[in-house]
Amino acid sequence: MLLLWGEDAFLLREAALEALGGVRPREVEGAAWVGGELADLATPSLFGEARALLVTDARSFPQAAHRELAAYLAAPAPDASLVLCVTVPERGRPPAALLRLVEGVGEVREVRVPRKDLPGWVLARARAARVDLAPEAAQALVETVGEDPGALDQAVRQLGAAFPGERVGRDLVLRQFRGLGEQHVWDLCDRAFGKDLPGAIRALRSLLEARGDPLLILGGVAARLRDLVRVRALPERMPPADVARAAGLRFEWQVRRLREQARRFREEELAALHGEVVAADRALKSGAPEDVVLAALVAAIARGKDGREVSRPPARR
Repeated sequence: MLLLWGEDAFLLREAALEALGGVRPREVEGAAWVGGELADLATPSLFGEARALLVTDARSFPQAAHRELAAYLAAPAPDASLVLCVTVPERGRPPAALLRLVEGVGEVREVRVPRKDLPGWVLARARAARVDLAPEAAQALVETVGEDPGALDQAVRQLGAAFPGERVGRDLVLRQFRGLGEQHVWDLCDRAFGKDLPGAIRALRSLLEARGDPLLILGGVAARLRDLVRVRALPERMPPADVARAAGLRFEWQVRRLREQARRFREEELAALHGEVVAADRALKSGAPEDVVLAALVAAIARGKDGREVSRPPARR
């Protein structure tokens, strides 16, 4: 029994599959729980195969699932594996009810990659995908694409397909992603979080028409949202240089921009938008149309509480 929790759904699922080793689990989403999913674990396999159940987004468990889980954990199958993945908002924790069920019976583990460790994580993903990525290229990838692990993993695979058998250095990363990461997605985020809905939709349409990778676009939006949450949590009177260090930003001018955008949102709105990003990631990976999914996300960000957009344009870079 293993409960994995953290802010990124991609990292959670990867950690779950790694923990299960070569066992192929049955996978079910927490919100889609209908009852009886644990029965497969308690029933021996006809061919003696190892059994495993992986529950993603277990935070969305209905109350009936909690009761089933409690009954199962009272006498769990000794030769079966159960892994729950709980996606939490920034600085969040797993639901106390789930923790009470699991602690003492199974393992609870946080899954995260600190910002400073992202380049090393990218290099590890590149080695696993057999992409010859230079260390400086990994750093450039984080700076250009953003901090979303799913988007970074996709970018590594894109580089492997674009430059097979080549040593991928910083120059190739910038050639492949600079326009997307540093200008177009930046502009999209400025307009969306600046509550300029028409401008954000135009920026999104331009990215999609240029065949921008939807997961990379979503990764840029997710990275901006995390920056806003970090900046908003810091005292308003803190000097910009101190804010930049505390929030892990590269430049002081980013603090002014992010503070101005963060003031447009209440803390609970930012937390709700984190859920919208997670849902968009799930929808894209399930094959939903990227123009529909990303347009809905941009609209959710750019609209005010009453559903009307604020057309004031954001400051220029």
